[in-house]
Amino acid sequence: MLRLVISILVTGPALFLSSYAASQRVYDPGEFPDAPTVQNEPKQNSYQQGGHVIILLERRSYFFPDLCTRIAPLSVSQKFILSLNESISGHIVVGSAASAGLGQAFNWQAGYGQGAEGYAKRFGASMARSASNNFLGTFLLASILRQDPRFFVRGRLTFVQAVKYSLFRIVITRRDSGEQTVNSSGLLGPLAGEALATTYLPIEDRTVGNTLLRYSADLGWRATGNLLREYWPTLSKRLFRTKTISTVDKF
Repeated sequence: MLRLVISILVTGPALFLSSYAASQRVYDPGEFPDAPTVQNEPKQNSYQQGGHVIILLERRSYFFPDLCTRIAPLSVSQKFILSLNESISGHIVVGSAASAGLGQAFNWQAGYGQGAEGYAKRFGASMARSASNNFLGTFLLASILRQDPRFFVRGRLTFVQAVKYSLFRIVITRRDSGEQTVNSSGLLGPLAGEALATTYLPIEDRTVGNTLLRYSADLGWRATGNLLREYWPTLSKRLFRTKTISTVDKF
């Protein structure tokens, strides 16, 4: 519980301030490049759709590759590519670096020791956990259950509405067909990934209690990340001067 509280205290204020600042603006439909309108959605063959996930890197969506850029559902191969992109994305690398730093400072996962080697082990373990979570949730379970693992930016939300939507997306997602459904892949994927982590984490961290603690932290990080995802198109436009396209204003 202490780890979870410290993580929220460290990351929460920064994300809150950035999100609050963004929420004070009057949004324009053209400011959400990661969610085009259904009306303007061009027909694409499977090859064009498959290449679009990789193009996210060129469109400066490397930090959050799971932002929706096309309404068309993802194929199984596209979900696999998305899980790979997610595993090396900016928010995963930054989060893993911060998590390893906190673990080093408070000597969490003490079996890894201290110094550069201890930090490297903690960072590697965090990256491995994220890769497992993405493979199992974003790809495997999302493919089996036919769920869409992407985040759909709403836009034009007040800060309170954005917080509610961020939490809502933890438990509710879209089917490939477009209907809403319980986010089974997003809830079970991280749980399975944390269970898998017990095969390589230090022996003292392989308990059921520690596994559930890490799982709770994963969901907390996801909810906080969703809030930042909601404002990321506008923030990235400011930071990187990205080109914009029209937006979807509905989930």
